[in-house]
Amino acid sequence: MEEEKRISEEELKKDVAAAEARIRKTDDFTSPEELYGELIASVKKYHPSDDISLIEKAYRVAADAHKDQKRKSGEPYIIHPLCVAIILADLELDKESIAAGLLHDVVEDTVMTEEELTEEFGPEVSLIVSGVTKLAQLKYSADKVEEQAENLRKMFLAMAKDIRVILVKLADRLHNMRTAQYWSPETQKKKARETMDIYAPIAQRLGISKIKVELDDLSLKYLEPDAYYELVQKVSMKREQRQEFVDAIVKEVTRHIHQAGIEADVNGRIKHFFSIYKKMVNQHKTLDQIYDLFAVRIIVESVKDCYAALGVIHEMYTPIPGRFKDYIAMPKPNRYQSLHTTLIGPNGQPFEIQIRTYEMHRIAEYGIAAHWKYKEASDGKKPGPEQEEEKLTWLRQILEWQQDMADNHEFMNLLKSDLDLFADNVYCFSPAGDVKTLPVGSCAIDFAYSVHSAVGNKMVGARVNGKLVPIETELHNGDRVEIITSQNSKGPSRDWLKIAKSSQAKSRINQWFRQQNKTYNIVKGKEMLTNYAKLKGKNLGIYTKPMYEEAVMRKYGFRDWDSVLAAIGHGGLKEGQVLNKLIETYEKQHKKEITDEQVLEAASGEKVLPVGKSKGGIVVRGIHDVAVRFSKCCNPIPGDEIVGFVTRGRGVTIHRTDCVNVLNLPESERARLIDAEWQAEDNGGSLYTVEISVYANNRTGLLVDISKIFTERKIDLAAMNVRTSKQGTASIDVTFDVHNNEELNSIIEKVRQVESVIDIQRSRG
Repeated sequence: MEEEKRISEEELKKDVAAAEARIRKTDDFTSPEELYGELIASVKKYHPSDDISLIEKAYRVAADAHKDQKRKSGEPYIIHPLCVAIILADLELDKESIAAGLLHDVVEDTVMTEEELTEEFGPEVSLIVSGVTKLAQLKYSADKVEEQAENLRKMFLAMAKDIRVILVKLADRLHNMRTAQYWSPETQKKKARETMDIYAPIAQRLGISKIKVELDDLSLKYLEPDAYYELVQKVSMKREQRQEFVDAIVKEVTRHIHQAGIEADVNGRIKHFFSIYKKMVNQHKTLDQIYDLFAVRIIVESVKDCYAALGVIHEMYTPIPGRFKDYIAMPKPNRYQSLHTTLIGPNGQPFEIQIRTYEMHRIAEYGIAAHWKYKEASDGKKPGPEQEEEKLTWLRQILEWQQDMADNHEFMNLLKSDLDLFADNVYCFSPAGDVKTLPVGSCAIDFAYSVHSAVGNKMVGARVNGKLVPIETELHNGDRVEIITSQNSKGPSRDWLKIAKSSQAKSRINQWFRQQNKTYNIVKGKEMLTNYAKLKGKNLGIYTKPMYEEAVMRKYGFRDWDSVLAAIGHGGLKEGQVLNKLIETYEKQHKKEITDEQVLEAASGEKVLPVGKSKGGIVVRGIHDVAVRFSKCCNPIPGDEIVGFVTRGRGVTIHRTDCVNVLNLPESERARLIDAEWQAEDNGGSLYTVEISVYANNRTGLLVDISKIFTERKIDLAAMNVRTSKQGTASIDVTFDVHNNEELNSIIEKVRQVESVIDIQRSRG
């Protein structure tokens, strides 16, 4: 019995060689001319045009550019781009992609420039080659998460520009992995890890199982050689017995399918090594406990035949409960479709059957390349943009995630998570019947954020299939989920980050906390700065003007004043540093050009001083030949009660008497106040800037109604700022020009009549 179980050393060597041939498809060709002939034959099988001039020209240029180069195996370097082009032809890509595959190393490894490439082959081929060249320059390190995430982002951006860049790069990596035996052991492990972490998942996400399967198996061979060869040996043991079992199933299934009047191709296979290895490790099972070690595939003409064949199969064999998956009704995100069912064979051995149409099989093998947007169809037309948008939805989702995430560790974890991008999904329904695709293990939190971030942030409970459940309850296929929200919700809990499975939910929760913390720190920072100014006997309002704030932002590298306040609030910046810089800037702007005594000694009678060509005049009592200007804190206009303030080196500034800065002047500064009044009107030609604040109950159309008043009076708005509180109160700050106080009062009265307006106040500085 022991001898029967063992396999001879010679047989094992044969099986290992067969397994490696299966995953490597090592070419026996040593002549580039023979490889080129194979490439052309492969292209002509699927391409509607017989014109191969572009590919022929690319081969000649690549052969000439690489003529003096050798690979580590000792072969001519041109062998590599030829093999890459053959892989692309196996995917039935367009001629531009094949040409780019032949030329993908000419810019990086030879003297040929990108400009020369564009001139010879056009911008399309040059763009692909340039993209592949840039990706080749990226440095991957499993230990450097920051750098790794940045590299991934560059790859995705390259895909967004032209996804053929990634297809050529995948073919390049596949051939390199096929010939990895010529690398050093250290390089083998490094490249295998990079392949498994980055390239294989991308191939899977693009649905190209032909490449994904081979990359996985090759990576396993170099990362875990002992486990790989042990698995090859175990799969090879009882090989003949297993082959007989599969052949018998195929024969019996074929007979019953044909008897039912269904035209079909039926074949059997053993799953690829990495898939088996992953299930053994993740599910802690032995090889004998893997249900779908064998798979029988039934390929039919139509979707109707798929379900008819499924009925025939379930009559023949006993299905294992819970092991049926309908990926036709609910396709995977990479557009994979098939019916999967696991059955009990005649001798009690479980096996899997996959049922799909020929078109589904083509998509399963070739992925996005099967419906390639650049590929020429037989009628010369290209697929519409709607279908292409749908195919690349996942890519746009990844780009959105990476914009929302400041933390590269978070981005990497979500990207590589088995629970999201690269695993099975559950499909749940909203009360309206909308289908939501979520990762396995998702709960109501994930569902809420898949609807909208606002729904997730306001969630207080959930009903699944009509019953109230805890929000952490795991969802299953077909569940109908209703999210209960409340405006009184305080927002998500940090515990939700541990419960949520989808990257979208985690991203939105983290985003909420970042925003909430910033708001809290801004308020706290403002209070700290105000209290510190009071402690030092300073009036903060004098110094917090845009011109002084900009100096602080420039010094400490902030983009806006709120960020400065937030930094004070969380302790990243000291309030003393900020106040000192504000005071320093203020004093630089207010250097004494004449002394106060000189100004006040010059007082003798009255004098009318013009303020500018477009302005009226001011009568200032007791001052001669000193510049007069209007303050921007309270914006006085004709008709307002005004007062002059003697500033250091800047003459007299005119304020309204109710200006906050005037009312809060310390006793020591009040000696600088001087009586002033308006000159007689200048026929209404001068305009003066004014700011009002409108407080109203928020409603649809409020802003339109207020703006209409200014439009009817032909008044241009200089600025408008709108804020809405949690209680629904809108605060609208409006800046505009008027001729005098009378005109302003008329406008205020008109705005006050607008529905929902509660109060109107004029800015007092």
